[in-house]
Amino acid sequence: MNKSELNIVWLKRDLRTMDHEALQKAEEEKIPFLIIYIFDSELLNHADTSNRHLRFIYDSLLDINLKLDLYNKSVNIFYGKSYEIFNSLIKQFKILNVYSYQESGIKLSWQRDKKINTILSKNSINWLEFQRDGIIRGLKNRKNWNKNWHIQMHKKTIINSFNKQSKIELRNDFEIPKDFLETLKKQNKNRQPGGETYALKYLKSFLKSRFKNYIFDISKPEKSRTSCSRLSPYISWGNLSIRMVYQYLNTTTSNKNSKEIKSIKAMISRLHWHCHFIQKFEVDCSYETDFINKGFLKLKRIKNKKYITAWENGLTGFPLIDASIRAVKKTGWINFRMRAMLVSFFVHNLNQDWRDGVYFLARQFLDYEPGIHYPQFQMQAGTTGVNLIRIYNPIKNSIKHDPNGIFIKKWIPELNSIPTEFIHEPWKISEMESKFYNFSPGVDYPRPIVDLKKSSMLAKEKIWKHLKDPKVISEKKKIIRRHVNQS
Repeated sequence: MNKSELNIVWLKRDLRTMDHEALQKAEEEKIPFLIIYIFDSELLNHADTSNRHLRFIYDSLLDINLKLDLYNKSVNIFYGKSYEIFNSLIKQFKILNVYSYQESGIKLSWQRDKKINTILSKNSINWLEFQRDGIIRGLKNRKNWNKNWHIQMHKKTIINSFNKQSKIELRNDFEIPKDFLETLKKQNKNRQPGGETYALKYLKSFLKSRFKNYIFDISKPEKSRTSCSRLSPYISWGNLSIRMVYQYLNTTTSNKNSKEIKSIKAMISRLHWHCHFIQKFEVDCSYETDFINKGFLKLKRIKNKKYITAWENGLTGFPLIDASIRAVKKTGWINFRMRAMLVSFFVHNLNQDWRDGVYFLARQFLDYEPGIHYPQFQMQAGTTGVNLIRIYNPIKNSIKHDPNGIFIKKWIPELNSIPTEFIHEPWKISEMESKFYNFSPGVDYPRPIVDLKKSSMLAKEKIWKHLKDPKVISEKKKIIRRHVNQS
């Protein structure tokens, strides 16, 4: 029996129908094609995955299918091991080409791709992977990287067009299990919904009015929730391409005053920053599990489960730390400064190994992007030997960026009864005052689990001393040659 010829478009972190090169290539080939997405069971069991990510992905797939329904097309969703699914498809069809985007993923996804490449090559199937955003595969150094990034951003976005095709008869031996499907369907009103329809709404609302205070409120934990673009989940899961957002922002600078243009330019710079960090991970995905600067392997820390549990549950006794943890657990988002502060506090003040906190935050962030998460985590942990070491003071940051405790009280209701003068350091309330405010430090809310000044001082001594280690210095030179922009 002759097998039907077709192509496959394999969706990964490119869950959209606009500016999508793989979909456009498949349409141009004039050959029937299947669009597939795989919930890979091996990846689902990895420590970085959470249900909030999977629901966002599922929302995005449903949104794509609404748009493709007019053309008798849809994303075929599979659940299982990717290599087994491809083997099944190869048995059913004569597959000519597989089109997808390159993925700068964790080591496990890289191993998956190598397995798929072996299977496709063995069956004489061509696999064409398109460049994702401004990330360049096989890069040995950063010479001309900035220039190439701008060239990529100024290329015309693809206007995807779709044609109707006859329905392809497919036997799906890897359907989503019912219990897993029920998990995917659960909604959470506290988190942003997935899909390019919502992505465009957020983009348009940002440029309509929210952007005006972007540059001023970016570090403020409460105000940033509306003045920041909030596009990060949509970019991370590919509901929008970086190029689309870049060009959209660039076309809206006319008729804007200087302050507004400053905010838009600041947002554009974040797009460049986004790709810059993913490029690091593309070159070396060991950022996920290993010290990128091998000299820091000598820096030993004693695991304290009590500290880690308090940090994970927002019970450290430092209001801004605890409010940030509780906010991100509930909503999947906090601003960049709060993220950096959480890592700094975990590593420096609690004296914990960054690897014991990295997966916890990966699961909380709705906009989890491996290429940003792991290089950033190590940078904030001060273990690269290259970046400036920052030890964030949660009290000073609290006073500066949440002076009236609006964000703190929103996420720590235990502190609602105390006045603003104590909101940043509630442990300073005296016994007599505690009766008046009906609040008892250490009972209603924990006292600080560490001495902030002492722990910061010890952390500085430890890490600054370690920067002088010959191995750290040697590794630093290698990192600079590989990752620092040369143009």
